[in-house]
Amino acid sequence: MASARRVTELKVNGASRALDADPEATLLGVLRDQLDLTGSKYGCGEGKCGACTVLIDGQAAHSCRIKVGTLAGRSITTIEGLAGPSGGLHTLQQAFLDLEAFQCAYCTPGMIMAAAGLLREKPEPAESEIVEAMQGNVCRCGTYTRIVAAIRRAAGMTKEAAR
Repeated sequence: MASARRVTELKVNGASRALDADPEATLLGVLRDQLDLTGSKYGCGEGKCGACTVLIDGQAAHSCRIKVGTLAGRSITTIEGLAGPSGGLHTLQQAFLDLEAFQCAYCTPGMIMAAAGLLREKPEPAESEIVEAMQGNVCRCGTYTRIVAAIRRAAGMTKEAAR
């Protein structure tokens, strides 16, 4: 029985990264264990809590459910790659800090990545659209009101910066 080809390269945060992974390994496991990108968190392992959210070709995705063998040629962005080229905070990161939209912060990277995916698709979402888009992310500390406010603030900051 022939074994599946090993995954030897992924495009992560704008750079090609060499690795040696079983194609059935989860993206989350490879990011954390092989590429030392630990911002994405293991939560439920079932794609239901959102702690592991990353962007794949700009779309929010739960990395705990995605096999690395399916990602050839795709662009992956983690929380570590969200900041701009100058290294400053992304508007979402700044808004989460400004509004203290976290308590324990375990879910925060996933929340921010899900929000980044939302704002990429819809730069000025209504509150109801934010709530709906964030349904796949769980905050056990219950800071949902501040999370929604932070996403709205980030959308406003981005709009203001574009003027």
